[in-house]
Amino acid sequence: MPFITTKDGTEIFYKDWGSGQPVVFSHGWPLTADAWDPQAKLVVDNGFRAIAHDRRGGGRSGQPWDGNDLDTYAEDLASLIETLDLRDVILVGHSTGGGEVTRYMGRYGTGRVAKAVLLGAIPPLMLKTAENPEGLPIEVFEEIRNGVANDRSQYYQDLSAAFYGANRPGSTVTKGTRDAFWLWSMSVGIKGAYDCIKAFSETDLTEDLKRIDVPTLIIHGDDDQIVPIVASGNKSSKLVKDSTFKVYQGAPHGLSMVPKFADQFNADLLAFARG
Repeated sequence: MPFITTKDGTEIFYKDWGSGQPVVFSHGWPLTADAWDPQAKLVVDNGFRAIAHDRRGGGRSGQPWDGNDLDTYAEDLASLIETLDLRDVILVGHSTGGGEVTRYMGRYGTGRVAKAVLLGAIPPLMLKTAENPEGLPIEVFEEIRNGVANDRSQYYQDLSAAFYGANRPGSTVTKGTRDAFWLWSMSVGIKGAYDCIKAFSETDLTEDLKRIDVPTLIIHGDDDQIVPIVASGNKSSKLVKDSTFKVYQGAPHGLSMVPKFADQFNADLLAFARG
């Protein structure tokens, strides 16, 4: 299996499929690169190269005690892009992965980047503060920490309902989809999963968004129960200069894995990549 080694010695696993213009996928918490498999296959089938890595702390990557924060995630992404000497990259980030690619562009620039896609992404800031009243109160994130620390297996099973909108009337989300969420989540070490909660909830990415100077497609479901649109997509679309904002009516956080919405997302992703 292919790996890169970061500056602190952590091994990062990645998939590298196909050839052509590279599309680099960053996954959400608490998942792995496997969550992007359908989209990776889609872009390769249409003439692109797909690259997706397991974030440090889980999956097939190393599980270091330290470095489970947005700065280090972005540094790991930079190491992957530079090691593979990728250029004209299309960055695609979901949820925490959206924060990762945003921090990457904010810190390292867009010299190697052609376009970006932010799907249900955490920027600019999830936490409710005096300056960000639309955010979620700290108690929400304390509850997530308690779930991960005390019985993360059951917590992930329960969380999958809100993640995919399986708790909504008329949902067609399958048990298999929810089981996959649990399987990926359980491959993430408890330290990485726990630390990442602070990273995705308390990292302010406002200035990073302002530095993005490439065409950016922002997609968010208006029924996202994990990263509410009012504190994320709505604000990010106003901060990124060259952005297109698409709101999916009734869509949940994990919309790219729900058949009702996945076809729409796949079509939008492919059209944006080709455009």
